Order: sequence, then structure tokens, then C-alpha cells
Amino acid sequence: MDENQTIDQDRIMKINIEEEMKSSYIDYSMSVIVARALPDVRDGFKPVHRRILFGMRGIGNFSNQPYKKCARVVGEVLGKYHPHGDSSVYGALVRMGQDWNMRYKLVDGQGNFGSVDGDSAAAMRYTECRLSKMGEHIMDDIEKDTVDMVNNFDDTLREPAVMPTKIPNLLVNGGNGIAVGMATNIPTHNLGEVIDGCCAYIDNPEITTDGLMEFIPAPDFPTGAYIYGLQGVKDAYETGRGRVVMRAKAEIESDENHDKIVVTEIPYGVNKQQLIEYIADLVKEGKLEGISNVNDETGRQGMRIVVDVKRDANANVILNKLFKMTALQSSFSVNCIALVGGRPRLLSLRECIKYFVEHRHDVTIRRTRFDLKKAQERAHILEALIKACDNIDEVVHLIRASKTPSEAQKNLEKRFGFDELQSKAIVDMRLSQLTGLRLDQLHQEFDELMQTIKDLQEILDNPERCREVMKAELQEVKEKYGDERRTEIIPDEHEFNAEDFYPNDPVVITISHLGYIKRTPLADFKEQARGGVGSKGARTREKDFTEYIYPATMHQTMLFFTRKGRCYWMKCYDIPEGDKNAKGRAIQNMLSLEAGDAVNAFLRIRGLDDDAFLDSHFVVFATKQGIVKKTSLRAYSRPRTNGVIAININEGDEVVDVRLTNGKNELIMADRNGRACRFDESNIRTMGRVSTGVRGMRLDEDGQDEVVGMIVVNDPVNETVMVVSEEGYGKRSQVEDYRLTNRGGKGVKTLNITEKTGKLVAIKNVTDANDLMIINKSGIVIRMSVAECRVMGRATQGVRLINLAKKNDVIASVCKVMSSEMETQVEEESREQWSKTSEEIKSDTVAPGETEDTTPAGFE
Repeated sequence: MDENQTIDQDRIMKINIEEEMKSSYIDYSMSVIVARALPDVRDGFKPVHRRILFGMRGIGNFSNQPYKKCARVVGEVLGKYHPHGDSSVYGALVRMGQDWNMRYKLVDGQGNFGSVDGDSAAAMRYTECRLSKMGEHIMDDIEKDTVDMVNNFDDTLREPAVMPTKIPNLLVNGGNGIAVGMATNIPTHNLGEVIDGCCAYIDNPEITTDGLMEFIPAPDFPTGAYIYGLQGVKDAYETGRGRVVMRAKAEIESDENHDKIVVTEIPYGVNKQQLIEYIADLVKEGKLEGISNVNDETGRQGMRIVVDVKRDANANVILNKLFKMTALQSSFSVNCIALVGGRPRLLSLRECIKYFVEHRHDVTIRRTRFDLKKAQERAHILEALIKACDNIDEVVHLIRASKTPSEAQKNLEKRFGFDELQSKAIVDMRLSQLTGLRLDQLHQEFDELMQTIKDLQEILDNPERCREVMKAELQEVKEKYGDERRTEIIPDEHEFNAEDFYPNDPVVITISHLGYIKRTPLADFKEQARGGVGSKGARTREKDFTEYIYPATMHQTMLFFTRKGRCYWMKCYDIPEGDKNAKGRAIQNMLSLEAGDAVNAFLRIRGLDDDAFLDSHFVVFATKQGIVKKTSLRAYSRPRTNGVIAININEGDEVVDVRLTNGKNELIMADRNGRACRFDESNIRTMGRVSTGVRGMRLDEDGQDEVVGMIVVNDPVNETVMVVSEEGYGKRSQVEDYRLTNRGGKGVKTLNITEKTGKLVAIKNVTDANDLMIINKSGIVIRMSVAECRVMGRATQGVRLINLAKKNDVIASVCKVMSSEMETQVEEESREQWSKTSEEIKSDTVAPGETEDTTPAGFE
């Protein structure tokens, strides 16, 4: 008895209850985090979803096969892979088949799978399912050793640790889950947009969130509706956390008796039946007046919630109240937490795409190695078969002389140097393979295999080839399953002031020859060395090219001047944004232009309410026929929708340049034949808005000469005159090289025009702190530093600035911008200016000699 008590006491371990609880709870919490509640960043699945799809594949439950009972699938998953309750498996299975929860269904369900009204699915013994086409694509190439396989819960079977998916499922279908101490909530996205973002990342791994948002502008929910305001979306994409505001799609219909508010799409995650009941309760409690009835008229044609408005009530007011008081406007709180390497991490949009692309790279490499190994093994056998067929008589003799198959194999190995696999293949070869046709097939198969081996080896050896394969596979998925965006994006006009919503950043305004306009961040254009061939600029229509390109800032007011002499107004942030490769939007759709007219100049003004600035500045016009006109800026301070007459144009003439001056500047006009005329602005009297002007420069009478541009000289000491010819030649000269004359003269030579240089196309006043952006008719853009061009005499032909790669190509436009080193400083100054109150901005004054109030240094 005493011995037994001693043995029992030896088995008792004394532990600290606090430490035991701590360690046990940590083990439990990590199990929930890693093996239950959070998705993997690579395939976007929790273990239960992965096991369901793998189990359905195991029983042949494919999209082209008959449906199977859901209970059959649940039993398969429970018995083999998922040691948890059947309700958790069936719940996950049902959700993958609900088109109001999943942007792209992975399970094709038959029977009652629930509804958007919150109805639960029928019991699993009544419902049936099979994999959807996209669900099958999640597991493409899983048999080719593309992912690691791990033991199941009882070590009797193997299951995938991750799916080799071609679909960026984490972003496409989103997900939610509550772990211990953390939760995840990821919105759904459009497949085509996400794949475009992935391809952009493959091309440029340094791409920013703003760059990705050009491809993935916002989530795309299966229930449609609207995303209201983009600031929360941007926060979520940059940090992993954000608040996406959603609004129902509602329209007001009027009939003879009263108005109706008709809701056809509701925010993601909203229970339709509960929404209708809540609206009815608000009406009953008197919290919402003006509503007589609420009906659910949803049918085969789609969702339709009808709110009847009383005759004496304003439908717009009631709709706004519904947005404010009900789930017709709700928010999606993004909390993008997923497992990265088995550890939970808060992920930005770029990180989600990065880890998916890295996973696709691993899958592609592993699949290629598998295919290469198989191809090499088959080629090894084919080599022996072909050699045996070439020596068939001797082979037959050796086999017939052997007593056993193993002896025949050894004889073949000894005679021809075959290995064991090759000799066995020859011994097992059928006589039918000795026919001429089969021999040709062997040779053909061997040649194709060698080409396959070469291609596969190139994928492994060449990273660029591997990236091409990855992009091609992603694009194939996009072509098969990509669809249009369902959720529309609208700016929140009530939440954001327009100028508060847009930082006062420097941008480049581009106008094409056929009248397409866009704005692009200045940082998108990278500096290149002088003489380079440039990078591709805008995608334009056939026979179109980017003709005019000007810098500005987001908050400036644009005064557009047309060739026929009219003036229009627009805020810079109202101009549609596009990257430097985008075509832009037709300016005819934005301004009320006359037929045959086109914009070819504009001024950037901060505000039109500063009387001192308006009275001290002038607008100077230059026309193709050498006419100049000066008018007070105040004459253009009252915007009109249809524009106003800015200058009276003679027949056959048109405006070529418009400049803002302070009344004390000097002007230099240049013509195509390479001459320039410098004269004082005071030589031009101030005229009215509808006057014609006076002669500024006398042109050659050859019928081809015309004015190409005009510059305003602000600082004759530090500024130089840059001229560019149509064949890509240019040079800088001192301002003082051009003698000061009266207006109306022929001027002096500014560039030695030859057949090699071509005619003059542009004149700019520049300093070493400037860059030039040169663009030709084929759309090629090059950015170069002005400092690379030395100052030389005005009568020389200059140096080559840009190589014209295409035959018959010529320079179309030249723009002066700030240097790359100044961009950061200017952006900071712009943002400081953006943060000023309107009163502070209004009180700013213009320094003497300045010609524009908010144009950053280096902008023309």
C-alpha cells in the first residue's frame, strides 16, 4: 500500500496554474488563427474551404459531371480531412455557392442555398452541388507537384497545404473570419481588374498603391450598388484598414398619383428583408415621415424594393433620410489580415498582390520542373526505341536468343549501352511499332519532345520568359471569367470639398491633335539623356498624335483659348485623369466648342476674384499671321458656359500662343523660317476683348511662313531662348543676342534652317533648372534636362535633342517643366498651399515681375 502511494506521488507534477493557462491558451489561439479562422494570402482560403474543394475533386464532383448530394461531400471532407463539426463544413460549402456573397462562385449548387433575405439553406440531405468551372481552376496542375502536400489529421492521407490557384482569390472573393485577438474582413473585387493589377506588378514590382489603383480603383461587390467616396478605399489599400462607404442604387419614379423610390441594388452584406422591416418600423414609430408603403417586388427580373412617397412629401428629401437612417447606406470596414508564411499580417493592396504573384511564380517553376522531368524521361525512352528500330534485326535476334526477359534486357544493355528502363521498354515494345507509320510517329514525338524540353528549360533559366508565362495564364483566366464591374464609383460631393479632395499637385495637361484631353501627374514622366529615343507616350487613334502638352497644378483655373479666338474656363481637377499611356477624353464633350474649332493654348490662374491681380495683368495673343493683341485679364474673369470671344480673328488666321504678362515684359515671336522678333510689351496698346490686334512680326511672303510661338522675357540675365526644329534639333541662345526692335519687324535669325534641321516648331524661355518634354507625331515622349544643352550663338543650327526612330516623323510639340530635383520641393510647397484657408490664399500677393500667381518655379 505504501509503495503504491509512493508511485502515485512520483507521477504528480506540480505546475503553476497561471503559466499553464497562459501556454494552453496561446496554443489554442494559434490553432484558431493558423488552422481555422484566417485565410492564406496565397490562395485566399481557410483550411475548411481548401479541404472542401480538394474533397470534391477526390470524388470526381466536377462541373461536367452530375450533381452529388451535399451530405456526400460533407461526409467525404469530415472523414478524410476536417476533424470538426458537419455544420461548419456545410456552412462553408453553402457560402461558396451563394452569388450574393461570392463575387465568383466556386461551387455550383442545386436546391435551396438560402437567399439575400437571410433565409438559411436547406439541410444538406436535400441539396446538391458540384465544382464550378472557376472552382476547378483553383486546383489546376495540383497533380504536378506544384504545392506541398501534408498529412491529414490521422496521417493516413495527404492534402494540399495551399492551392496552386491561377485566380487571386483573396482579393477576388474576399473573406471574413474572427480569430482570437484579431479578425479579418476583406472585400470582393473584379477579377479582370485584379488580374490587370497583378500583371502591372509583374511588369513593375516597384509600382505604388496609386499605380495599382489605376487598375483596381475600388472593391467590386456581387450585389452591385455604389461606392460613395474613395478616401476610405485608398486608406484600406495603403494600410490594410479603411472604411468603404456603400450606397444602394435607388431611383425616383413619378406617376400620376405620387412618387416612388425604387431600390434595385443594395449594399454588400445587407439583409434585404431586415432592411424593409426596419424602414417599416421607422415609419410606424414616426421617426420617418412621408412614406405611405414599402413593398418588396423582387422577382425574376431582379431586385426591386418600392417605397411609396406621400403626395405632399419630397422624394429627394426622403431618399436622403433613408440613406442616413437605414442600411441603404452602410460601410464595409476593411481589415485585411491574412496568413503570410503561417503568421497573421495586416496587408496593403500591393502586398496582397505581391504574395500572390510570388506564389504563382513558385507554382510555375515547380510545374515546369515536373513537366521537364516527365519530358526528359519520355525522351530517354524514345531514344532507345528509335535506336532499337534502326537495328531491329539484331535486337530481335538478341531477344530470341535469350531464355528470359531479364536475360534479354541484360543482353540489350550490354550490346547497345541501354540502361534498365530503356531495355525494359524495348522488350515490352509491341510488334505494331515496327510499321513505317509508327516509326515516323516515334521520330515526330521525339522532335516535339526535344522542342518542349527546350521551351521548359528556357522558362526555368530565363526570368523574363517565366513572367511572360505567368501573365499569359492570368490573361487566359481573365478572358474566360472576367466580367464588367458591378459596383459603380461616385465621388461623395457632400463629404468632400472639391479642392480638399484633390491635393494641389503638379500635373501635365495633354491635348491631342484630334482634341483628346487628360491630366497626368508630373512624376509619371522620367528624365532621359539627350539624344535618346524616348518612351511611348499616349495611345491615340490612328492618324492622331499628342500635339499640345502643358504643366499646371490641380487647383488652378484653366482658361482655354481656341484657334478661332474663343475663351473657355475649367478647373484642372475637372479634367479627367489618365496615365501617360491613356488616350484621354474628347474635349468636345467637356467644352461647348464650335464646329471646326480646337483648343491650342491656355493660361493657369489661381483665382478670378483677386481684383489687384486682374487689374495688373494682361493677356497677350499671337496669331499665325503675326498679329499680336493685349487685353486686361479682367476681361476674362467672368466664366460662361458657352465661352466668350477672346480675339477677333481675320480670315485664314488662327491663334498660336497666349501669354499672361504684367504690362512691363518683353516679348519674342518666332516664325517657321527661323527668325525671331524681340520687342517691348509697351509697344502694344491695351485693347478690348473683341478687337483684332496689331502687327507683331512681318513674315516672309513665300506662302509657307507662319508664327510658331511667342515667349515672355521675365529675366533677361538668367533666362535663355530655346528653339527646337521639326527634325529634333535645338539650341539655347542668350536673350541679349536678339536686339530689341519695334514690333512689326522681320526680326533676326534664331536658328540656321537647313534640310537636316527642318523648319522651326517651338520657342521657349528656359534656365538650367528646367527640363524639356519633347513629343513627336508618332506619340514618343522624351524628357531631358535643359542644362545638357550649352548656350551657343543664335545663328547656329544647334544639336540633336531627340532621335526620330520612325521615317517621316517630326516634332509635334515642346513643353518646358521643372527639373526632376525640384519636383519634391514643389510638391511640398503645393501641399502647403493646399492646406491654406481660402482667406489666406485670397490675401496672397504677387511679387513684382511675376506673370502668374500660382505657377511653380520652372512651369511655363
